[in-house]
Amino acid sequence: MQIGDLSARTGASVRSLRYYEEQGLLTSTRSAGGHRRFAEHDVDRVLLLQRLYAAGLSSRTIAAVLPCVDRPSDATSDDAFDLMVAERDRLTGHIADLVRTRDALDELIDVNRRSRAVAPVA
Repeated sequence: MQIGDLSARTGASVRSLRYYEEQGLLTSTRSAGGHRRFAEHDVDRVLLLQRLYAAGLSSRTIAAVLPCVDRPSDATSDDAFDLMVAERDRLTGHIADLVRTRDALDELIDVNRRSRAVAPVA
């Protein structure tokens, strides 16, 4: 199938599909005219890539996780598990930082409200 067909079937933009290919996450063959050709199984591959990106994984991490899909084994499964847990832990830390930042901003907003209630702005 051509890139436009793969795009239509997965909802991924043509630009995204080209990016996936540039990152080595997706492969294609070329027609005699130089057009990208994708296999039927690439629909599932793109849907998986979309799920991995939606989970917050970077292209580099996705590339490191894909051997678990491409060459399943205890070792590749363990590696993928460890990477996903590390990413989750990183996100959990980032969320905690954002909550602290939001709480500090809430305090400043409260100070501003109290200040405005005591001394009306001229």
